[in-house]
Formats: sequence, C-alpha cells, structure tokens
Amino acid sequence: MAAGPPGGGGGGGSSLRFFLLLLVLLSLLCLRGRGQSFGQTRFICTSVPLDGDMCAATAPGTGSAEELKSTVLQLRETVLQQKETIMNQKETIRELTAKLGRCESQSVLEGLPGEAKGGGAGRKAGFSKNTMGDLSRAPAAETLSQLGQTLQSLKTRLENLEQFSRMNSSSQTNNLRDILQNKIDDLERQVLSRVNSLEEGKFSPKNESEERGKIESTLTSLHQRISDLEKGQKDNRPPDRFQLTFPMRTNYMYAKVKKSLPEMYAFSVCMWMKSSASPGMGTPFSYAVPGQANELVLIEWGNNPMEILINDKVAKLPFVINDGKWHHICVTWTTRDGVWEAYQDGTQTGSGENLAPYHPIKPQGVLVLGQEQDTLGGGFDATQAFVGELAHFNVWDRKLSPGEVYSLATCSTKALAGNVIAWAEANIDIYGGATKWTFEACRQLN
Repeated sequence: MAAGPPGGGGGGGSSLRFFLLLLVLLSLLCLRGRGQSFGQTRFICTSVPLDGDMCAATAPGTGSAEELKSTVLQLRETVLQQKETIMNQKETIRELTAKLGRCESQSVLEGLPGEAKGGGAGRKAGFSKNTMGDLSRAPAAETLSQLGQTLQSLKTRLENLEQFSRMNSSSQTNNLRDILQNKIDDLERQVLSRVNSLEEGKFSPKNESEERGKIESTLTSLHQRISDLEKGQKDNRPPDRFQLTFPMRTNYMYAKVKKSLPEMYAFSVCMWMKSSASPGMGTPFSYAVPGQANELVLIEWGNNPMEILINDKVAKLPFVINDGKWHHICVTWTTRDGVWEAYQDGTQTGSGENLAPYHPIKPQGVLVLGQEQDTLGGGFDATQAFVGELAHFNVWDRKLSPGEVYSLATCSTKALAGNVIAWAEANIDIYGGATKWTFEACRQLN
C-alpha cells in the first residue's frame, strides 16, 4: 500500500485513512470480544489534520512509516484469523442446531396423542431414546425368548394341573386340560412361524405389531383360564401346601410377606428351594428396614457362594443347591457373638461366629421373597432376582435344635411352623406374574 505525497489530501489519502481506521476498529472489536493480546503491540491515537497524510503522521516515541505499515499488516492478519474462527464456529452451531432439530422433532412425534408407544403401556422397556433422536428397539430374539419363557411357564403350570386332575378326576377338568394344551401347542406354532418370518425378513413393523398383539392376547386369555383352574385347585388343599414359582429373572416378579419382623436377638429361617439358575439363583428373601436395606438377606449372586447378610455383615454359606432338585435349608443365628449355623437337607454343613454380633434384627421392615431390596420395599435389580421355586418359608425368633431342623427337612408331622412367620397363603401377596402351585416335595419324600 503506497502513501500519497505529503499534504496531497487527495482521494487516495482519504481512502487510506478510512481503511486504516476500519482495520483498527475491527481489531479492537475482536480484541474486546475474545480478550486476546498480540505480543507487544501498542495502539496510540494521534490527531491528524483533515488535509494531512496518515502515513506521514507519527505519534511521539513511534517509529517510521515502515513500522506503521508493519502494524497494519499484523492487524490485517489478525482480522483474517478472527474471521476464520467465526466461520468455524458458525459451522459448529449449524451442526448442533440440526441435531437439536432432529431431537425436537422426535419428541413431538412421541408426544402426539393416539400414537402407539411400543404397542402398549406394559411394553416400555422395548424402546430406548438416543440423544440424537434415533430410536433403538429390543432385538426380535429377545422378544421371542420372553414369549418362549412365558409359554414354558404356562406349560409347567398345566402339568401341575394335570397332576391335580389325576387325583381329582372329572370329565370337566379333563376337557379343560385338553383345551388348554391345544391352545399352548397352537401358540408354540405361532411363535415358530414368527421366528421363521423374522429370519426371512417378511415382517414389516406393522405386521409384526399385529402378530405380537394376537399372541399376547391369546397368552393373556390362557393365563386367566389357568389361574381360574388353580384357584379351584387351591380351595381343595391345606393352606400351607403351596409353593411360589419365579420362572425368569425380572425386576417385577416377587412376593411380599404381609407381616413384618419384630425385634429379634436370635432367629431361625428355614425353607424349601428348587433352582437350576446359573450363574447364581438370586435372592430367595430380603428384609429391609428404614435406613438399612440389607438388614437380613439371603443371596447367591453371580459365581459367588450363597451368603447371609445381617446389617450389611456377610457370612458365606456352604450350600450346593442349584441342581434343579428340591432342597431344604435352614440358617440359625444369635446376636451373642454373632454365632450362626447352616443346615442343608437336615444336616449341619457349616457354622461360624462374629456375624453382626450384638446387633438385634430391627422391627418394622419389609420382607420380600424373590427380590433383593435396594430401598425399603423396592429398588429391585433383575440380575439379583431369584429364579426357581420356593416353599415353606418359616421364621422363628429363636435358634432351632438340630432335631427340629431334621423334622422340617423330612416333612415330619412333628415339624413346627414358624412362630414369627408361618407359611400360609393368607400371609403372602404375589406380584408381577409369580405364581402359586401345590407343593409336592414332601409328598415325594413320604
């Protein structure tokens, strides 16, 4: 950029002054917005006559016109850098705005009245929302696995009803049993057909939703009819001759004992269990009190051995029971020195001490069968859920003798019911699809 002759005051000088002032203003604005400094550069304001030459005027202590020119070039370079930075930021803003728009549009679609959300209120877990607005669905294999497990559970319940019908033969019972068996066979054919269609890619989302709706409707009807039969069966059995069944790992299948535990300085907990779940059969029972979710818990989680927890203190129990057969177990404990004993099938298999010594079991808690509580009465985790069958859960506020434990394990008529919690259908509420069947282990032993 060339300077005009001194005192020229022509059009070229005015343009140069305007350009220099524009550069200075732009650089000052950028510096103010970014808070940046540029080395040792200084800016000095100097008054220039209207007809004077900008390049000829220098402030006191400044250098020649060459130094001014160098400063102008530095400012020009800075302006270009700032412009490039702004352009990059604009591009980033555009990308974020586009992603936000996709998220907002997806939220609007999900919020429209009348839109199906996964096919029903009971199927929320089948869908999850991505932060960028993309939806992901549970794999078809997982859905089919759940249907298969449900069918297996219904078949097992039907087999139990068949045993009942053999003992109480009637043409009506046999006819109902045959009808239910035919329905289950038909459902299995539908599920198999659905698997083949999914593998061949024949199902559109609409057809898949319709087919699933039909299967679930049939399952609901079938479940209701079996439940009605079981209700009639229940009326003809003693109040303690029942078992609870938890066919799969969920965070919603459980049973709740209506009565809480009192303050106890000793206890005995005994029950029958049957499981083949691996790894770990889960949590047969958990007792939580306000401020302590692990007041009294029996759990076998992952590849760990079964453990008894008292006030978060742990003892490992020498039980080996996940072989798919019925086993009777008992755990006794006293607060004095924290002494405990473990019995399997009527025989003592282990003992120890210093398990929560001098800590009484607190009252006014919640006793749950089949789930581990992380909060009072809730906070269930499917990975810790019990899978299998459970019966004759009894609690005493004292230490049972070896003879009393043996009587329980051999189904002796001398066996006593728990004086704190006694096993009776009226004392148990079930939730989430856990079922009650007739207990057969003692009949097999006798």
